[in-house]
Amino acid sequence: MYLRRCRGSKGKTAPVYWQLVESYRTERGPRQRVVAYLGDITKPQRDGIKQAASEHQGVYQYQMLADDQEPEWVEVDLSRVRVEWVCDFGGYWLGLQAAHKLDLISFLQKALPQGREDIPWSSIAMVLVLMRLCEPSSELRIAERLYERSALSDLLGVPLDKVNEDRLYRALDSLLPKKAELERHLKERLGELFGFEYDLLLYDITSTYFEGEGTGNDQAKRGYSRDHRPDCKQVCIALVVSRGGMPLGYEVFDGNRADVTTVEEIVEKMESNYGRADRIWVMDRGMVSEDKLRFLRDGNRRYIVGTAKGQLKRFETELAAEGWQKIREGLEVKLCPAGEGEETFVLCRSAARGLKEKGIQQRFEANIEAGLVKLAESCGKRKRKVSVIERRVGALLGANSRAKGLFKVEVSTGGNGGARVVWEKVQSRVRWARAREGCYLLRSNIRDWDGEQLWQAYMQLAQAEAAFQIQKHDLGIRPIWHQKKERVQAHILVCFLAYVLWKTIAQLCQGAGLGDEPRQILAEISHIKMVDVTHPTRAGIEIRRRYISEPTPHQAILLDRLRLNLPRSLGTQKM
Repeated sequence: MYLRRCRGSKGKTAPVYWQLVESYRTERGPRQRVVAYLGDITKPQRDGIKQAASEHQGVYQYQMLADDQEPEWVEVDLSRVRVEWVCDFGGYWLGLQAAHKLDLISFLQKALPQGREDIPWSSIAMVLVLMRLCEPSSELRIAERLYERSALSDLLGVPLDKVNEDRLYRALDSLLPKKAELERHLKERLGELFGFEYDLLLYDITSTYFEGEGTGNDQAKRGYSRDHRPDCKQVCIALVVSRGGMPLGYEVFDGNRADVTTVEEIVEKMESNYGRADRIWVMDRGMVSEDKLRFLRDGNRRYIVGTAKGQLKRFETELAAEGWQKIREGLEVKLCPAGEGEETFVLCRSAARGLKEKGIQQRFEANIEAGLVKLAESCGKRKRKVSVIERRVGALLGANSRAKGLFKVEVSTGGNGGARVVWEKVQSRVRWARAREGCYLLRSNIRDWDGEQLWQAYMQLAQAEAAFQIQKHDLGIRPIWHQKKERVQAHILVCFLAYVLWKTIAQLCQGAGLGDEPRQILAEISHIKMVDVTHPTRAGIEIRRRYISEPTPHQAILLDRLRLNLPRSLGTQKM
């Protein structure tokens, strides 16, 4: 990069101004493009710009003017000093610092090389990702309202008039083909930065729904909705994360795809991308079947999975016996080898969970008892049809399904020719229900771990569930407004990249002793603003300088702990 001295069309009487120009090579030879119009700047300012341009690729305006340059003094009319523009700065700046640590910007610049377009697709892609992190919204709202309220035009060097809905959509189209490369790059970079080991892979699935018919997307179908929106079409998103919830990869499936049918596809995809190694797969009970477990065993893969509660009956004797391993107060586990020793079942018993299940069970039992008593009394007072009472009994048991197995109900014809209800609570079933309260069962083919290790590894699955919650509530992955299949997938990719930035900030916070939840940190830093202040001078020139608001004591402490230096200003213009 270099500075070019220019003069207006009026010859020697025209004012001088300066341009920051970048040279680059193309297939048709070297070319130049103007990076920034700098106006009439002083020699100290030119020196600062030259130094910044020589040290950085992709010059940002806050790096152009160093604060230690020789000052230039002018007289300012304080009565006419005014603030002309205020925008959000802190959250976008913090997200950009995380992107730099991940080398995300340099990767996008290489993966999406600039052609003849005015603005590189890598810059527009970063606009989408940082907006998704700080203020999730549609591309239309970003173009019409949000971008002008943010500092991204200065941080990324993308002028306001260059951000429109069409350019944002086309950036989605250019970003999607790089999904696999992005996943591999981020996996390697996160491992280098934070020393992550991908020995434990946590796999879970969620769904997110559409607004609209989604007629242009063959993956948009009605299925089991985790968002409680069965009226809407949806897609299923399968996510693989490591310990601590660090993302490894994801896939998008049809909205009516059963969880268990995705296991083989995801396992083989991860192995083809990153190798098989000696990884342990952790999944909940909805993901597995005997066929899928056989598939994992046949490939010499290790696993820890949840198991249907109905299988607890096999271990009724072990539940009542001694030999439980205490992990902490109110939590016990017991290993129960099964079969020929290929697998181990882990009985888990939680006192807190037992109290919760007991309360739920007792409430349903009370509802059924009260309903049956009422029906019996009603049949004794009036002649009722047997078919009508049978339907009411069925509705009562269906509404309280958690406890319906404890009751034996018989509807018959009484002496008056009407319906008669006879019921009893089966005590053997009640005793078994009480015995299994708070108990659940895990299953694994790992034979060299004890019960505590297996339980703790399975509990990491909560990190995958937390990842979905962050993407839905904080990053706004739902609802999906796009209708085309490729745009939907690109939208999910942008949300995935924003989640990676989220987890990177979380790791920075954890390393700084600020906990591992970045939500409050990001909210606090987001209050830092950027403002334009205009200084009228005695010479008749108005100097407009872009300042960063002074951080509060709390913000300053956070920045110090995170070892981040907030820029003081973003440059000067003379008018």
